Amino acid sequence: MRADLYRLLRHSAVYGLAGLASRIASVLLLPFLTRALDTDGYGRIETMVALVALLVPLLRAGVATAFFRFYFEQPAGTTRDDVVRTSFWFTVVGATVGLAAGLAAAPLLAESLLGGAEHAGLVRVAFVLLAVQILYEQLTALYRVEDRSIAFVVASLANLGVTVVATLLAVFTFDGGATGALIGNATGTAVVLVVLIVNRRAALAPRLDRTLIREMNRFGLPLLPAGLAIWAIDFSDRLLLARLTDQDEVGLYAVGVKVASAMVLVQLAFRTAWPTFAYGLAESAESRRTLATVLTATVTGGCGLALTLGLLAPWLVDLLAAPAFADSEAVVAPLAFAGVLLVAYTTLSIAASRAGETARYWRVAAWGAAVNLGLNVVLIPAYGMEGAAAATVAAYLVLVVGMARLAQRLYPVPYAWRRVAGAGAVAVGLYAVGSAADPSFAGAVAIAIAYPVLLGASALPRRMWQR
Repeated sequence: MRADLYRLLRHSAVYGLAGLASRIASVLLLPFLTRALDTDGYGRIETMVALVALLVPLLRAGVATAFFRFYFEQPAGTTRDDVVRTSFWFTVVGATVGLAAGLAAAPLLAESLLGGAEHAGLVRVAFVLLAVQILYEQLTALYRVEDRSIAFVVASLANLGVTVVATLLAVFTFDGGATGALIGNATGTAVVLVVLIVNRRAALAPRLDRTLIREMNRFGLPLLPAGLAIWAIDFSDRLLLARLTDQDEVGLYAVGVKVASAMVLVQLAFRTAWPTFAYGLAESAESRRTLATVLTATVTGGCGLALTLGLLAPWLVDLLAAPAFADSEAVVAPLAFAGVLLVAYTTLSIAASRAGETARYWRVAAWGAAVNLGLNVVLIPAYGMEGAAAATVAAYLVLVVGMARLAQRLYPVPYAWRRVAGAGAVAVGLYAVGSAADPSFAGAVAIAIAYPVLLGASALPRRMWQR
C-alpha cells in the first residue's frame, strides 16, 4: 500500500507543480488586473470562464471520463491506438461544433449574460478559448495515462508562460481590457496545442471508430450529470450572481475564488493524478485499504489548508487585490472548505466507478445540483456572494454524503469515517473561534498552528495508516 500511495503522492506533486505555477501566475496577475479592470470588467471575465467550464464537458460528452478506463481496458478488437485516435477526433468534432455555435450566438449571449450586445467580442474570444481548451485537455490526458507527469508539467508551464506574456501585452500594451485578458488565455493554450499536435502527430492519425465511441459514451455519459453538477456548484453561482445582482458582485466573488485558489491547487493536483492511479490498482483487499487511507489523508491535509486560508483571508486580499476588492475576503473560508469536500467527493466517486455502475451517479448529482441552484436563488438576493459561497458548501456536502452511501453499496471500502469527520470538525471549530475573536495576524497564525497540534494530541495521525 505504501508503494501505491507513494506513486499517487509523487504524481500528484508533479501535477501540482503545474497547477502551482498556474495559480502563482494567476495570483501575481491579480494586482495588475484588478487595477486595470473595474469590478464589472473582472466579473465579465469570470462569467465567460464559467460558461466555458460548462461547455467543455458537454462537448467532450462521455469520452472525457471514459478515455482513462478504455485506455487501460480496451474492448475486444481494439487497441490503445484506436482509443487515442478515436477520442481525439471525436473531440475535434465537438470543438468545431461548439466554436461555430458560439460565434453565431455571440450577440445574444452578450445581451443575456454580460449586459449588452457590445460585449459580443468578449463572447467570441471565449468560444475560441473553449475550442482550444477542449483539444488541449484531450492531448494532455494522453500524458496522464502514460504516467508522463514531467511532460505534462512542461506543457503546462509553457502554456502558462505564453499566457502571462500575451495577457500583459493584450491588457496593458494594447489596452484590450477584459477581452484582452481572455485573448491572452486563449493564445497561450493555442500555441502549446499546436506544439502538442505536431509532437504527437503519429499517434493522431485520422480514425473515428463509431462502435468504440458508442461504448465509451455508454460508460461515460452517465457520469456527465455528475460533471455538470460539479460545474453547477463551481460556476453557476457566477452566472446567477450576474443575473440576480450585478457584475460588480461577480468580480468581488471571483477575487475571493482566486485567494482560495491554494485549495483549488490541491484539488487540481489530486484530481489530475487520481483517475490513473485509482483505475490502475489491481483489485484486492489491500487496494481498498489504500482508497480508505487516501480519503483520510487528503481530507485531513485539506482541512488544515482551508483553515489557514480562511484565517489569513483579510491580509491575503489586502496584499493581492486593489482596495475596491477588499470585501472579497468574506468568501475565502467557505470556498476553501468546499474544496476539501470536492476532494472527498472525487475520491469516493472514482472508487465507486471501479464497480462499473456509473449509471446510478445521476441521482447523487441531481440532488447536489438541485440544492446548489435552489440555495443560490434563495440566498443570493439576500446575501449576495456570501449566499453563493454558503450554497456551494451545502451542495458539496450533499454530494459527499450521497456518493458515500452509493459507493459503499457498489464498492465497499473500509473508510475511517470518524477520523475524517474529526479532522473536519476540528478545522471548522478553530475557524469559528478565529472568526469570532477577530485576531491579529499573529493570532490568526497561532490558531492555524493549533490544528496540527490538536490532531497530534489525538490518535488520528497514529491510526490513519492502520487500515
